Amino acid sequence: MPRSRGKPLRPLPPVLHIYCEGEKTEPNYLNSYLDKYHPTNKRLRVIKIEKTRKNTPCQLVDEAVNKKKSKETPAIDLFWVVYDREGENYSDGQLHAKAFHKAKANNVKVALSNVCFEVWLLCHLEYSTAQYSCYDDLKHNSNLDNKIKELGFPSGYTKFDKDLCKALVEKVTTAKQNAIQMNQAVIAGSSPSRRDPYQLSPFTNVPDLLDAIDAAANTKKS
Repeated sequence: MPRSRGKPLRPLPPVLHIYCEGEKTEPNYLNSYLDKYHPTNKRLRVIKIEKTRKNTPCQLVDEAVNKKKSKETPAIDLFWVVYDREGENYSDGQLHAKAFHKAKANNVKVALSNVCFEVWLLCHLEYSTAQYSCYDDLKHNSNLDNKIKELGFPSGYTKFDKDLCKALVEKVTTAKQNAIQMNQAVIAGSSPSRRDPYQLSPFTNVPDLLDAIDAAANTKKS
């Protein structure tokens, strides 16, 4: 009796690997986003927030490039690094340029926020093109604290707060709109020779990363 043929094996989808500079804030936000909009990822694992001890743009890019070139990594896998502009050794822009262009040359995508990841978080709560010199400047001189308090967090903004991240991802559509509008305004007012992301302030292209996450998750569903 002839053996019945099973269904042909479907090719494995690409895995999206994400390397974050921050130990908690960025991973907490991204995990909250996945839990809200792509809960099946816990089982399917097509988006992986990689554990890393690297904490500079150059180190993160190097780690992502090395993983991408590894023999164990399928050629179809996708790679993103997430970091911000803040950092004493990176203030002159030369090291940011090195990291950015190495990533681009190796098809590793960069989600950069200038001056810090909190610029992206603030986009969930208001539209602004205000510039800040560092995280502390933004924390003390922006509306972030007051807006967070209005969400029901009496202490205002605190890093690493998972419940806050869950509340913010509910407003991600507004955040994307505000970030895109902010970037367009900043780019329009900048010199054509200074339009790489690390040269723009304020700036965040985290929406591009979220779009990539959506696409990777939906590839598995199709």
